[in-house]
Amino acid sequence: MKKLELLCVGKIKEKYFNDGISEYIKRLGKYAEVTVTEIPDVKDDGRSAEIESKAILSKLSGYVILTDLRGKMLTSEEFSDLIDSAYLTASKVQVVIGGSRGVTEEVRKRADALVAFGKMTYPHRLMRLIVAEQVYRAFSIVSGSEYHK
Repeated sequence: MKKLELLCVGKIKEKYFNDGISEYIKRLGKYAEVTVTEIPDVKDDGRSAEIESKAILSKLSGYVILTDLRGKMLTSEEFSDLIDSAYLTASKVQVVIGGSRGVTEEVRKRADALVAFGKMTYPHRLMRLIVAEQVYRAFSIVSGSEYHK
């Protein structure tokens, strides 16, 4: 079975966000073995992005897709193709959501793909829900499911 990991900085406290994310993770279970790894966010002292980025780098393995405002904007179909083709070269795909202060250039260079989900900035907890839904949509597209109409 394919392996998928959502690697995220921070913890989500709001039940309504957790419920939505959990629903998409549950749905993804028929396509892949899914894990969510949370890296603690660091109080901003001017070095928080660097500290969080080091923690991210220590967890990376397989094919890495980084959510990043500098990344390429894709349609859902293109995102689906990206994930599907990633499994041709790797047994595990990681989708990384950095902290509120972003990530270092070292993390960007390590990523196999940088993807922007628009030009706007989203709250971290909402971004995690968006990513979970879009990853589920991507697997649905590949499988031919009617979810993506």
